[in-house]
Amino acid sequence: MLRATLKSLLARKLRLILSTLAVVLSVMFVSGSLVLTDTLGRTFDNVFSNIYSYTDVQVSAKSETADEASGNSQAILPIPAAEVARVEKVDGVRSATGQVFVTGARVVGKNGKVVISQSGQFGGSWTGEDELTKLIAGKAPAAADEIVINNGLAKLGKFAVGDSVDVIARAEARKTYKITGIMQYAGGRDSMAGETTVLFTEATAQQVMLGEPGVFNVIDVKGNSGVTDNQLRDNIKAALGPKFSVQTGEELSKASSEAIRGLLKYFNYFFLGFGTIALLVGVFLILNTFSIIVSQRTRELALLRAMGASRWQIIRSVLLEALLIGVVGSLFGFLVGMGLGAVGASAFTALANMESAGLGLPVAAIVTSFTIGILVTMISAVLPAIKAARVAPIAAMRDAATTDKPLTGITIAGAVVTAVGVGSLSWGLAGAGDATLLLVFGGVLLTLIGVALLAPMVSRPLVAGLGAVFSFSVPGRLGRRNSSRNPRRTAITAGAVMIGIAIITMISTIFSSLSTAIGESVEKDLQADLVVYGQQTSDVPPVIQPDELKQIKALPQAQTVAAVTYDGVQLNGKQDFVFAYDDSSAAITVLKLRPVAGRIDRLASGEFTTDEKTAKDRKYTVGTTITVTFAKGQTKTLTLVGISNSTTNGNGVVISNADAQTGFAFPQPIQAMVKVKDGVTIADAKTAVEGVLKNNPEVSVQTKDELVGSSRQQFDVALVIVQVLLFIALGISVLGVINTLLLSVIERTRELGMLRAIGLRRRQTWSMVTIESVVITLFGTVLGLVVGAGLGAATVTALKSVIGFGAVTLPWGYMIAYIIGALVVGAVAGLIPAIRAVRLNVLNAIAYE
Repeated sequence: MLRATLKSLLARKLRLILSTLAVVLSVMFVSGSLVLTDTLGRTFDNVFSNIYSYTDVQVSAKSETADEASGNSQAILPIPAAEVARVEKVDGVRSATGQVFVTGARVVGKNGKVVISQSGQFGGSWTGEDELTKLIAGKAPAAADEIVINNGLAKLGKFAVGDSVDVIARAEARKTYKITGIMQYAGGRDSMAGETTVLFTEATAQQVMLGEPGVFNVIDVKGNSGVTDNQLRDNIKAALGPKFSVQTGEELSKASSEAIRGLLKYFNYFFLGFGTIALLVGVFLILNTFSIIVSQRTRELALLRAMGASRWQIIRSVLLEALLIGVVGSLFGFLVGMGLGAVGASAFTALANMESAGLGLPVAAIVTSFTIGILVTMISAVLPAIKAARVAPIAAMRDAATTDKPLTGITIAGAVVTAVGVGSLSWGLAGAGDATLLLVFGGVLLTLIGVALLAPMVSRPLVAGLGAVFSFSVPGRLGRRNSSRNPRRTAITAGAVMIGIAIITMISTIFSSLSTAIGESVEKDLQADLVVYGQQTSDVPPVIQPDELKQIKALPQAQTVAAVTYDGVQLNGKQDFVFAYDDSSAAITVLKLRPVAGRIDRLASGEFTTDEKTAKDRKYTVGTTITVTFAKGQTKTLTLVGISNSTTNGNGVVISNADAQTGFAFPQPIQAMVKVKDGVTIADAKTAVEGVLKNNPEVSVQTKDELVGSSRQQFDVALVIVQVLLFIALGISVLGVINTLLLSVIERTRELGMLRAIGLRRRQTWSMVTIESVVITLFGTVLGLVVGAGLGAATVTALKSVIGFGAVTLPWGYMIAYIIGALVVGAVAGLIPAIRAVRLNVLNAIAYE
């Protein structure tokens, strides 16, 4: 039996290649994502290890609001210079150096725009050359208007010693500085992780980066010989008390690496999600392939039974084929995924100007790839193997295939699975705590499987209806009948197409609805004609300088101007964000706010307002008090004095501008909304505001229409990325169509020979097979569009009150494009089977057994 199985497998090389390719494409997503995150994780480990390799112990002030998980890392608390002298007196300390080094120094390039670095834009104090930093050109800064920059920034901006550049610092507006030196890090590195760095004199750094003289944000401590880093840390902790964070270099490196790895896991989730979709599509392809193979080998399997093979031997024979395909496919899938992961890691490190840690072979990637690939293939082959074992020995004596079972069982199973899937999805979207994501994902998956099981029931009428479009000729009528003659096979083949199209349509529906909701909310709730804001590219938001805001308010074209800022705080012990308006009366006008209870304007220190939805969710009433710990460290009790109506743009906790100015890390306005005076064109007002902001390259002025357009563009970019990845899963489904038709052509060899013998020409044969391919692909696409639109509409409806969705908006443009694409893909998928069909020798085909 083993030799017979191997010979049967090798005798059908094309079938073997197509089935193996499905496994390869399914596995490569999984292995690629694991290799990518492993490589990037080790790369960042090396980066932080190098950064802190010369640090014994570092001291910083504790912030209650700094929280990487919530995206708030803006809180930088100053350490008075007196604390440096205090640390120097601790036992075991050889030296203590106060330093300024924080994000927020943005350099304006020669093109007038800020030099962007996704790895951070740092500013700090020059403390002299040491083991980590070396000057490679020029000299140290000595005057308040002199700076040293890292070589990475020099290359990005094409700067040289002697150049004058403008810098927007964390706590100061744009100012011109002279570059006196360029430095590198140990090992000849231009940067540690692709960041840009500007180093000022100590006094200047304190003022422009921390906002006050005589303070630092970290103290770098060196220990005496014979004192371990842990001993030094413990001694300093005991001396300074709980208000300070004291960590060794090893602890800092580990903490930084873990924070990055926490972010990298989302890359894993993202790509593993696509891997799951690809695996699901691969299941349909492999299941269909083995089902057709069993049908074609009915006489062969029956003959083996007649010669004495047991049912268990037949099952083992089919499963052995699946095992071999799974092993080979998993091997190549892992190798291809490893290559993709390496390319992705290389592109990321090159973009970030980082030194890659090199490609590794993570055990998790190897084990997961082979486990998934082999299990998926084996599970997909179980039903065909059982079907093969049921072949009666008497079948070897007659030219008959096993008859298909009634569709009752599979229809009932499909209805049950679909009902469970819809229930799980509804439960998840309604809110199920920690289980929400699992319920939603499981619900979508079960719904897709359930619809695929129901597909055979609707395949005949729907395929007949779709095929009627092509029934104007004999080949068209034959192609339509061929595509509907076996509902199970057609449904399984179309099911692979359906899953990919359904998921794309679902995501497109959600994105289209959200995009429409944004436009409607801006038009409905925002009364401003112009919006001034900047695109945030780091944890330091682009700000509007106070003097710029005054000039905008003084413009004759401006009727009402309201500015808003926000920051992360700890609210009643939990991380949260709060807002503040510079002028609450102006904000009420441009945001269409009205009081529901109490008052919502003229906020004094210690007061706050909120919208009615937030008040209801948090059980706030007028007079409720909350405890807020601000970014700068102070804790304050605030009292609710008013509740406003809920709008898309004005929700959340709003505090007084006075409290924001003393507590926020960035109290400057982050956004300004301008209502233009009657009789003034928006274009003229925009030009006037742009004139005020000509020296602020971080912010721009947009009309309401431009604001909506730029917001929608972000969704369009994300949707394109998702579609590109999902098209790979659709590629597997195309393989399924090719595989099904090729095997179907082989199965119908004698039938094709008879058709050719009675007058069907080569061109007509070609058309017949191509139309069959197009009809099957179109059937899967239409089914996917209906299911995807339904799932998307359900998601939008369920999340309407949570996220602020409006009415469901179907992506008609995309849906029409998918149907046109199905016609093209179906025609392309039918090429190889059609070529094989037209090349059949008529006499040999008639004599084919």
